[in-house]
Amino acid sequence: MEHTRRNRIVDLLESKEYGSDVLVKGWVRSKRGNKNINFITINDGSIIHNIQIVAEVANFAEEVLKLITTGSCISVTGILTESMGQGQSVEIQARKIEVYGTADPETYPLQKKGHSLEFLREIAHLRPRTNTFGAVLRIRHAMAFAIHKYFNDHGFYYMHAPIITGSDAEGAGAMFRVTTLDEKNPPLLPDGHVDYSQDFFGKETKLTVSGQLEAELGAMALSLVYTFGPTFRAENSNTPRHLAEFWMIEPEMAFYDIHDNMDLAEDFLKYLMQYALDHCIDDLEFLNKMYDNELIGRLKQVIDDKFERLTYTEAVDILKASGQTWEFPVDWGTDLQAEHERYLVEKHFGKPVILTGYPKDIKAFYMKQNDDGRTVRAMDVLFPKIGEIIGGSQREENLEALMQRIHEMNIPERDVWWYLDTRKYGTAPHAGFGLGFERLILFVTGMSNIRDVIPFPRTPKNAEF
Repeated sequence: MEHTRRNRIVDLLESKEYGSDVLVKGWVRSKRGNKNINFITINDGSIIHNIQIVAEVANFAEEVLKLITTGSCISVTGILTESMGQGQSVEIQARKIEVYGTADPETYPLQKKGHSLEFLREIAHLRPRTNTFGAVLRIRHAMAFAIHKYFNDHGFYYMHAPIITGSDAEGAGAMFRVTTLDEKNPPLLPDGHVDYSQDFFGKETKLTVSGQLEAELGAMALSLVYTFGPTFRAENSNTPRHLAEFWMIEPEMAFYDIHDNMDLAEDFLKYLMQYALDHCIDDLEFLNKMYDNELIGRLKQVIDDKFERLTYTEAVDILKASGQTWEFPVDWGTDLQAEHERYLVEKHFGKPVILTGYPKDIKAFYMKQNDDGRTVRAMDVLFPKIGEIIGGSQREENLEALMQRIHEMNIPERDVWWYLDTRKYGTAPHAGFGLGFERLILFVTGMSNIRDVIPFPRTPKNAEF
């Protein structure tokens, strides 16, 4: 009876069932040989390693073997055998080969090895077939799964925050508008402004920049919640650190203070690093070899070192006394830049750092003020090579203090009335943070450009695929 269930290459490479019938399907990475025998390597995406197919030329029609070129997709039925060659433990002696799809050697863009990452961004629809992007995408999946597993195992509830929103959580301003109004002739008010009461939702709506405010509402009932979804920023930034569409993980915890928040963030990040080492080691070893030979060492360091905790004020004193020349001068009250953050992590402490007690004037309205009247209970987790990887705070649960801050920042009460209600009815101390998923993947993969850790990057002037 014909063997019909497909075997994944990841399973076959671990198998010792020599002599068994197997069926493998995948994309050809290389083909070499002579007039008597062909050696074909294929990959199905289940692991970074390929499996070798041994095809005796006499057993196959010449026109079939001609169609097998780099990039073509084939199905192979054969016998699993122990490999005598270098670099693999098993191979498949082919009995039957079916070509599903050909790839013209003259036009297939991945014909040769060693393409630049810039070139591969231009063919984002094909780049998952390379070793690099196969590794990145498998790690991205593993980290998403690990995030859900961590929170599930710690009693959190996954909450879906809306993608379309009428509020701007960060006060960032740079948001994408969502509308069904006629773009050439929108209805106008007497003062010349667009009349959004005639729009689909009856008000002006945007793509969300954060699920945090909605997660806070959930935490006020379920105690421990987290969101994990796409967020959007319409900043015209063409840097290796910015995307217009990216993913955020935002836990919110009732009855947590800033110290509980820091403890959770540190434990969470250490768990993710360990999960990557435990489940993605083949991909990590490839990336460590090809892109960043300190990658695996950095992941282990995050796990082994206790994060250094200090205040923003202490950090500014360290930076001013460092003798370094900064592109952005540092003084109390200025926002720290990546150069400052990385100096603290990489040069001064040599380990991840958590900063707290930021000036209230450079932080969002919802952060709880300290008794000094100048600082808030914010926290930023700083990592080597990345700078800030997590930003969070204890939230302001006192209605009077929150109202004062909203008025100071000229935020209309009508836009956040629902948020204020949670402080009117059964308010509770609570805290939370946000982890940019792509920043996490940058750190775990050792890649240097954020466009290379998301399948289809959305950046200014780029939404091709």
